[in-house]
Amino acid sequence: MPSSPSDAPEYDLAVIGAGAAGLAGAVSAAELGLTVALLDSAAHPGGQFYRHPAPALGATRPEALHHDWSTFAELRRRLADSGARHLAGHHVWTVVRAEPPTDWWEVHAVTGADGNGERQVRVRARAVLLATGAYERQLPFPGWTLPGVVGAGGAQAMLKSGLVLPGRRVVVAGSGPLLLAVAASLASAGACVPAVVEASGYLGYARHPRTLAANAHKMAEAAVHGAALLRHRVRLRTRSAVTQVHAADRVAAVTVSRLDRAWRPVPGTGRRIACDALAVGHGLVPQLELATGLGCATRPTQDGTSALDLDADQQTSVPGIWAAGETGGVGGVRLACVEGELAGVAIAARLRERPALTAGGRVRTLRRRRDRMRAFAAVMAAAHAPGPGWSRWLDDATDVCRCEEVTAGRIREAVADYGARDARTVKLLTRAGMGWCQGRMCGTAVACLAGEGQGAQRSPSPERRPLAVPVRLEMLGALAETAAQETPPSEVSPPPR
Repeated sequence: MPSSPSDAPEYDLAVIGAGAAGLAGAVSAAELGLTVALLDSAAHPGGQFYRHPAPALGATRPEALHHDWSTFAELRRRLADSGARHLAGHHVWTVVRAEPPTDWWEVHAVTGADGNGERQVRVRARAVLLATGAYERQLPFPGWTLPGVVGAGGAQAMLKSGLVLPGRRVVVAGSGPLLLAVAASLASAGACVPAVVEASGYLGYARHPRTLAANAHKMAEAAVHGAALLRHRVRLRTRSAVTQVHAADRVAAVTVSRLDRAWRPVPGTGRRIACDALAVGHGLVPQLELATGLGCATRPTQDGTSALDLDADQQTSVPGIWAAGETGGVGGVRLACVEGELAGVAIAARLRERPALTAGGRVRTLRRRRDRMRAFAAVMAAAHAPGPGWSRWLDDATDVCRCEEVTAGRIREAVADYGARDARTVKLLTRAGMGWCQGRMCGTAVACLAGEGQGAQRSPSPERRPLAVPVRLEMLGALAETAAQETPPSEVSPPPR
């Protein structure tokens, strides 16, 4: 049974997400005197980027699979020394304003490896920092649901946290700089990577020399990954895409086709590449369910997704709610650390009524670094934005919504025959996006197909949802029962006569 508000632990700040941004925000705020709760669904801090093997696997050098490991090691040390409370295995499903209306917030979470624990947790805080990260964007193609096809980030997660490879001969495909890092990691770990297949190109970066010069560390990262690919003789194919997977019981080969500038396959250019696994992803999508549930404003990004609209100190449009990292737009681990630290300092200045904290040289430096790296993130997003012609990869039998098994043909029928012009209407007519993932996997594809013929290539606008993760009905019932028990008698309406 959930605790009452008077029994719920109270903190100055609740940080949701223990990746780079959340860790930086939590330790920065705690070191300035705030009481901090750091809630995260994983068993260990680090987020998706700093995934590392469980101690039981006996990895002697987990840092070998990462760059910037020293940054994480320092954040982890500071967390241990800061007094911040790390609540691992806590899946936050909603954030609401405390009742009766106050300046406090209530963070509701369920425990367990997959949020299936029996305990519901409620934390009260004066401010909330959202550092929920991002998830992979997937664009479907014939065969993408077959065994042996995994997300590019998923392949890297398997390697970092499980020390396993998705296959012995792995093609890496999609779009975005993550592909280079994934391919380099897989090759260095012993996989044969016959090709990295990039749907865009890299010439878009060259049109912004000042931004590149101001972010030399990004060029250094690219050079490290490029050197690894050269060392392992991995071929890079740009302006190309995997347009079909061939398999009996699992992946045996893929067809790679050249693309025109609109991402349409060029007829007659398909070539087979033998492989036993395919790691594919088309960039990252900010994870905004908690933020949009609170009514936080969003902005469109250059690659067709949505990100939170934040002020100079990382505060959202909802007073008392801050955000850092990929929620404000995908930009990498260093940017996440800077934004987390900036948010932590700004929250401490607000709650401790010490405006001088945000007027000092530390904050000015953080803002300059943040703005410089945000400029590079915008260039990166534009360079790898999906073209409108990618849907030409799909035949009518291709599953678009995996959860509900809705094909491209059914979605096109909803558009052509029943007048659907947006993802929501397609969902109502076909159930696309109503499954377990709630559109995270298929949302982009459904939105694009719904706007086919109108040049649409954006992801659907973030929906305002009351629940960010699946929650059992008995927990919702227990919460409602407790709320009723806590309501003072004077506030209970008399029964009708």
